[in-house]
Amino acid sequence: MDLREPLFRWGEKVRAVADLVNDGSHPGWPPEALLAAAGTHGEIVNVGHHGDSNTPVYLVEFDGQMVVGCFEEELARA
Repeated sequence: MDLREPLFRWGEKVRAVADLVNDGSHPGWPPEALLAAAGTHGEIVNVGHHGDSNTPVYLVEFDGQMVVGCFEEELARA
């Protein structure tokens, strides 16, 4: 299987297009806690790949304090 090319690159400035809430991947936060509100700006700090769905996954540092794993449909260029 060919890896799908990511839309965003490391270091690119992005913004959340929807509220990003804790899906359980942030154990120090309550379930469904708001991690980054829609419109919050961030920077791509790593680009990975979800093998089963052949989808890029982005680690985004929002406002210099919260790192959140995101899919492309949750982000837009800033």
